Amino acid sequence: MSSKGINRRQFVGTAALATAGLVAAEPNPAQAQPKPQAGKPGIKVGLYSITFLGVWYQGKGLPLEQMIQKAKEYGYDGIEIDGKRPHGNPNDWPTKRCKQLRSIADSEGIEIYAVAGNNDFSSPICEHRETQIVYMRELIRMASDFGARAVRVFFAWPGVTKHPQIASYTVARNIWDHTHSLTTSTDDWSRCRDALAECARYAGDYGVTLALQNHAPIVTSYRDVLHMIQQVNSPHLKACLDLPLLSDKSPEGIRAATNDLGPFQVLSHFGGEFDRNADGSVGDDKTREPFVNFVHGLRQAGYSGYMGYELCHPLPVVNGQTVGVEFAEKNAQLAAEFMRSVLKAAQS
Repeated sequence: MSSKGINRRQFVGTAALATAGLVAAEPNPAQAQPKPQAGKPGIKVGLYSITFLGVWYQGKGLPLEQMIQKAKEYGYDGIEIDGKRPHGNPNDWPTKRCKQLRSIADSEGIEIYAVAGNNDFSSPICEHRETQIVYMRELIRMASDFGARAVRVFFAWPGVTKHPQIASYTVARNIWDHTHSLTTSTDDWSRCRDALAECARYAGDYGVTLALQNHAPIVTSYRDVLHMIQQVNSPHLKACLDLPLLSDKSPEGIRAATNDLGPFQVLSHFGGEFDRNADGSVGDDKTREPFVNFVHGLRQAGYSGYMGYELCHPLPVVNGQTVGVEFAEKNAQLAAEFMRSVLKAAQS
């Protein structure tokens, strides 16, 4: 459809801003600084539970109690709980059980710092969209029960399909693409904005902050996240800017992104597969340098939250079999070492 060819920045700058009564004044970045995080000062290293969910490797997901132990063993400061089974579907986590897990994490010195939603607020089907809003409201409640400060949200997450050998994005994304070929970019944006505004009100009721990630689809640039935050204009909708999702990872591109979104930043992630070098270090300068620039920029903006590791992509197949949980264990351990080296380099 021709409407799909609308440049997102043009749309945000014209059509969306012309929508009467829906665009409030831009928040003052000086007032958008996130609250200091609990625990250790400075940027901390977290483990996002998608890494051990049993989606991308062959085998079952680890119970969250075991994941807390893994996080402690590998030197992480906290965990982010993915909002789907077998980890964080809110149907499985009444308040009493949430507080029990929080007690376990506290006893190990591990913070439950975030819950990750897997929502799609863009659907033109009202029943689908309203179901997603209910899901998000329950995630917010669950995060509050865990003592987590943030809930990661998407504009639109097409979903994933599971298979005994390997998970896939293909089926869900094909369905999403077909559905949205029948609608317009303007309408997609409006639906996301309205749902985010409603969920931000629920977040405020529970003292939780929504962290809007710069993740496709709908998002074409980190500026889309900034524009959405400005339009919703709620103190309970902030940013989750992730370096791997930036289209421009040059020093200048990273500086622009952290300058613009850094004052709103409450959560961030990094990914990748890692090996140990002959000298015992992890990663190389080509991989490390963009993260050093990114962390430096976030620090300049006053960010003191988490950099959370996620292993969230199709994994290698060896001898016809997808790798098992040991692959996730190795990468989670090395990722913590890698990010510690980044934080040290950025500080120096």
